[in-house]
Amino acid sequence: MSDKPPISERGAWSLAWQRFRHHKLAMASAALLIVLAVLSAVAPLFEIMFGIDASRVDLLHRFTLPTADAWLGRDELGRDVFVRMLYGGQVSLLVGAVTAIAAAVIGTMVGLAAAYRGGWLDALLMRFTDAVIALPFLPLLIVLAAIDLNKLGIPPALINSELISLYRIIFIVALVGWTTSARLVRGAALSIRERDFVLAARAQGASAWRIMGVHILPNLVSPIIVATTLSAGKIILLESVLSFLGLGIQPPVASWGNQLTNAQELIYSAPQLAFFPGIAIFVTVIAFNFLGDGLQDALDPKSVSHASTGR
Repeated sequence: MSDKPPISERGAWSLAWQRFRHHKLAMASAALLIVLAVLSAVAPLFEIMFGIDASRVDLLHRFTLPTADAWLGRDELGRDVFVRMLYGGQVSLLVGAVTAIAAAVIGTMVGLAAAYRGGWLDALLMRFTDAVIALPFLPLLIVLAAIDLNKLGIPPALINSELISLYRIIFIVALVGWTTSARLVRGAALSIRERDFVLAARAQGASAWRIMGVHILPNLVSPIIVATTLSAGKIILLESVLSFLGLGIQPPVASWGNQLTNAQELIYSAPQLAFFPGIAIFVTVIAFNFLGDGLQDALDPKSVSHASTGR
């Protein structure tokens, strides 16, 4: 008896792609996110091509409106807003993607172990998960972000690094943001562990690690992808909130959140400085949500068809 699932993996992914293509909002969102990621990645190329230095202060051209030389105008220090938005996109998208993946990895390990082992381990891990869920999420992140790193025994060289705020945000959000993935993985793994191909592998003497890693985990890819995609948008929003409160990404590293912080006192005299990062955050979060919805519909084996709008 084969220890592999009976459904063709290639056929299942092909069917999922066909479903996803009919979800117009998800396709448009995926295209938008790709464009944002590519533009952010090539920010240094824009500086070279147009002779722009995103960090150069030019007080003679403060608050300049959009022109051919500065596509989105200039900020309170005369810096090019468009290029700084691209650099901010690098950080915000990186935080969203890396933190979502890290949280998914933690949640997958917790959920898979709980479902496969069951018994006291399942009860312990799920009660711990419930305890983390019960904590007030945003206040907890604010408290963790405000901890003095000098008192934690972290090397001074790392504390003084410009990227320490980036590392801290990724760590603390992943530390408490894995619960959704854990519950989704556990629920799916509970049903998969009783499937025939898993029982056959167990009867053939396969180890628990092999069964979980080779036979159960590949069949959990769908809920993991959906959970990761949906959480990425939420994480970008959380990073923006923490940065706006001054507890997130710290200057000189640019993010959309701390660009909003810099613009809050200029909302009446230069509203465009708040509008551009604000709309970038809004559009990106909405795009991740639509993408997650589309992936959820496409990867759902019970899904049959979609409306032309994608819902």
